Amino acid sequence: MHAALGWSPMSLLSQVSGTLINVAAVLLGTLLGLTLGGRLPERTQRTLLQTLSLVTLFIGLDMAGSLNRVTGGVVPGVILALISLALGAVIGEALGIEEGLTRLGERLRRRFQGGGRFTEGFVAASLLFCVGPMTVVGGLQNGLTGDSGTYVLKSTLDGIASLALAGAYGIGVGFSVITVLVLQGGLSLAAGAFAAGLLGGADPGVLKTNAYVLMITGAGGLIISGISWNLMLAGLGWEDRRVRVGSMLPALVVAPLALWVAGRLG
Repeated sequence: MHAALGWSPMSLLSQVSGTLINVAAVLLGTLLGLTLGGRLPERTQRTLLQTLSLVTLFIGLDMAGSLNRVTGGVVPGVILALISLALGAVIGEALGIEEGLTRLGERLRRRFQGGGRFTEGFVAASLLFCVGPMTVVGGLQNGLTGDSGTYVLKSTLDGIASLALAGAYGIGVGFSVITVLVLQGGLSLAAGAFAAGLLGGADPGVLKTNAYVLMITGAGGLIISGISWNLMLAGLGWEDRRVRVGSMLPALVVAPLALWVAGRLG
């Protein structure tokens, strides 16, 4: 039956090949950032961080624009995103996601005797690398078809970002590969496990225009804009005013559910 549908089981390595490339890119970028960062004046490091924040803001706003292409019944996508972010933030605060990420970063810092801004780097990089449409679309694409193309492109972006982040935050950025490996690898393996039922969405072009993916993309874009704000604050030395982005992560699950509910009520 699988053969008739044009799908055949793949090896685990094929399903996570893109994730492994992404991990390697982040580690290489971190290594280069650590090597070069120590030779740069603090002012230059701050300027690089501000530059990264501006590019991140552009990416986030571009993603958020996907909300203009979605409606749930008569409810505009941006309103659904607002509701999703609000509910997601309430859930995230109740679950203590932000504190959980911080505790994990601190545990890794103590375990590997990391210094300086280890935890900040781990949290910032983990959020930046794992929130976005490429994580979702790339995971489904890699798990369903074995095609790692989307993750290869993502790896290039993440490698450059990790270079800039590592110069400012240090080795904690490199440990974000744990988050990348668990989330992206888990998504790819889950897609592969349910491949027979997900074949209709195996085409990346179809995935990228799917209303639910667009909702996740839009909500993720707003969250990434928050990450951009935090990076800018770090570049200015004002980290105490940062957005609690980690607490908003449940919105990525709430957003498609909100779209589904609005569509049924609309």
